[in-house]
Amino acid sequence: MRTLTKDLVYAVRTLRRSPGFAITAIVTIALGIGAATAIFSVVNAILLRPLPYADPSRLVLVWGDMRNRGVTDFPFPPADYADLKRQGTLFEDFAAVNTFRAPLNDGDGEPEQIRVAGATTNLFAVLGMKVAAGRDFIDSDGTPQGPPPGDGAVGNAPPPPPLPQSVILSHEFWQQRFGGDRSVIGKFIDIANQPSLVVGVLEPGGELLFPPGAGLERFPDAWTAMRVDFVNGSRINVFLRVIGRLKPGVTIPQAQAQVDGIATELRATFPIKQTSGLYIRVEPMHRDLVADVRPSILALMGAVTFVLLIACANVANLLLVRVSRRERELAVRSALGGSRGRLVGQMLTESFVISGAGALLGILLAWAGMRVLIALAPATLPRTDTVALDPLVLGFSIVAAIAAAALFGVVPALRAARPDLMQVLRTSGRTSGLGAGAMLRNGVVTAEVALAFILLVGCGLMLRSFIAIQKANPGFDASGLLTFVAQNQTLRTPEERDAFMQQLRERLGAIPGVQAVTAAQPLPLDGIVRNLRWGTEKAVTDPSAFQQADLHVVLPGYFSTMRTPLIAGRDFDAGDNRPDVNRVIIDRIAAAKAFPGQSAIGKRLFIRARTAEPEWYEIIGVVEHQRTITPAADSREAMFFTDGYFFHGAASRWALRTSGDPSAIAPAARAAIARMDPLIPFAEVQPMQAFIDRAMAPTRFAFALITVFAVIAGLLAAVGLYGVLSTAVRQRTAEIGVRMVFGAPKASIFQLVIGQGLRLTAAGVVLGVLGAFGVTRAMTSMLVGIEPTDPATFASIAVLFVLVAAVACWLPARRAAGLDPSAALREE
Repeated sequence: MRTLTKDLVYAVRTLRRSPGFAITAIVTIALGIGAATAIFSVVNAILLRPLPYADPSRLVLVWGDMRNRGVTDFPFPPADYADLKRQGTLFEDFAAVNTFRAPLNDGDGEPEQIRVAGATTNLFAVLGMKVAAGRDFIDSDGTPQGPPPGDGAVGNAPPPPPLPQSVILSHEFWQQRFGGDRSVIGKFIDIANQPSLVVGVLEPGGELLFPPGAGLERFPDAWTAMRVDFVNGSRINVFLRVIGRLKPGVTIPQAQAQVDGIATELRATFPIKQTSGLYIRVEPMHRDLVADVRPSILALMGAVTFVLLIACANVANLLLVRVSRRERELAVRSALGGSRGRLVGQMLTESFVISGAGALLGILLAWAGMRVLIALAPATLPRTDTVALDPLVLGFSIVAAIAAAALFGVVPALRAARPDLMQVLRTSGRTSGLGAGAMLRNGVVTAEVALAFILLVGCGLMLRSFIAIQKANPGFDASGLLTFVAQNQTLRTPEERDAFMQQLRERLGAIPGVQAVTAAQPLPLDGIVRNLRWGTEKAVTDPSAFQQADLHVVLPGYFSTMRTPLIAGRDFDAGDNRPDVNRVIIDRIAAAKAFPGQSAIGKRLFIRARTAEPEWYEIIGVVEHQRTITPAADSREAMFFTDGYFFHGAASRWALRTSGDPSAIAPAARAAIARMDPLIPFAEVQPMQAFIDRAMAPTRFAFALITVFAVIAGLLAAVGLYGVLSTAVRQRTAEIGVRMVFGAPKASIFQLVIGQGLRLTAAGVVLGVLGAFGVTRAMTSMLVGIEPTDPATFASIAVLFVLVAAVACWLPARRAAGLDPSAALREE
């Protein structure tokens, strides 16, 4: 312990005598550790931390796949869910849930649009969530009574007012809306024009975790008990997202084998499931939750690991130069009896002091970086609110610091412990030791260049993807569009709802600055997907010919308001906005699939959209494809129906085309709705551009981080190259003086140094190209419209890196060319 203390004191004292070196080394390693810690905090929160449920390793998500139609992650109909419950003997239990938005009116505060989860009464028991006040759902809360809230079939008019439903409030909503008043338990509130009895309040932090593609709300404000007849329910009306809990000791393959048997029986019993190719898939909940983001997160972790390695290489080079300068001191200590082990120990202690100080500074940088990460993180990145400097993250920082110290400290320490005593003691010049280890320093900087080149290539690929997304045509014009949700669910008759929709459209259209008004459900890039089944004449006799499409409900004039090009035929008009007119407008992709090489106008499609069985629909128009999931690529084909065909008011998301800033119109729109009925919620107000920004957020997030890492890596590599060349100039000062005395022009001296730097750069770029061909393949899922081995990107990054290297070489080369020959010859 005394020896260690002495080594620590000596290391600190030595570093204090070289503040420039110490600050450079500490800041360099802090950048690496700070960046790695910040990204690891995201890895920990998303990929490593257990889900906030009881015994989460036994929780699974159960999905339906229609393989013959290329559809995955499909919801379940009630009767299929009942079969799972009855036959899934390897499962402890199943629960089902669906979420939607609905207006709330509690009679006191202003009405608002809230997030509602319709759940089976056992959901909290399956997940292991607790009720903090009141009671949990009981079986009688789920007594069947007609269609459930949020039913995926939007084709029927609203049912008669149902009996009261039981509701459990989220703890956060209870505090926000009711001030934590326990007396609200046992009282009635109105949700979606339905009397709802508050029976309990959920524990704080209650959340519903599903992959983003499921379209479920993560933090419902209220949870209602589904009143659905599961046993005798529909086999085709899909809206249930299913969670299962395995029995202890049951493996995923065992559970999958059992649900395979259930799916086989369903296909054998129901022809529609045979023709659609129904299969049931079991996925571990945690793995499924992060499946879409895992490649991106691991790619970012790999990128930041490169940054840390480059930082270590840079500090190792600094230490090698420092060792070279101290060779005389180390040789004297060795001659006076200092053992090799003591010399290695002292040098390693100095490395650990540098790394420890860098880790402390790095943790501060990581804390700041985490705030930026959370702000930049896309909504599809799950559980970012749990990113924190917890003990595991701090432990990672400590391990990273120890590993970094070993990486950049061992080689210089071993180099310092092997001085050539006679050679060193014979010389006295201050550059005598710089020549030793030159090959090693060159090798380290070549590795730095290679690692930085790989990161810059990744950055270039992400930039190309980002540009491709921005240039992509989403099928509509988002500029000048204001969107919001407004729906009057108190009106019962079609005539009342039709009059409301017309009156609201007129009032919104009368607002100064509003050019056009429409409504739809959903809007493109809304995150909501409704399904329908369609086919041509062939599907009448061959159900396997049915395909799947997205269903959209719109008001007449929707396409002109959204500026979606009409390719053929006509738009909807008032005569189409009736429940007895079977007309449809399809998009370009649907037309190409249904009638390749032909005009679709006037032809018919066999569609199951509103009714239990398919009906014939006349095609009156073909429009450009609107991208519904991401602006980067075409999604599934889409078909459009009028609001009045389903039921007036089904199109609840409004869009206003304005002549200026759309957000400036929001107060006037709110006032227009309030004048009609102050109890109608005015919710989810945002410009249409926000939909595009949200859809582009994952690519923007990855691009921003990889760019930051690439810039840091490039700068570190440039600094490393500068350091090696500066050392080489000092080492060859006398040689340069001789060359100049014998007539060598300054230009040749300049070229000599530049040439050495560019040779190191070229070697690093070659290694980087070979490495990038393998590494960038891991980015395939993150790229849009470009291959991971794109030659243009590789070539442009190589040119860029050579230019950066030339700048890094310029200062040492200029210094060498400007040497005074007589002064240079005096160097020993």
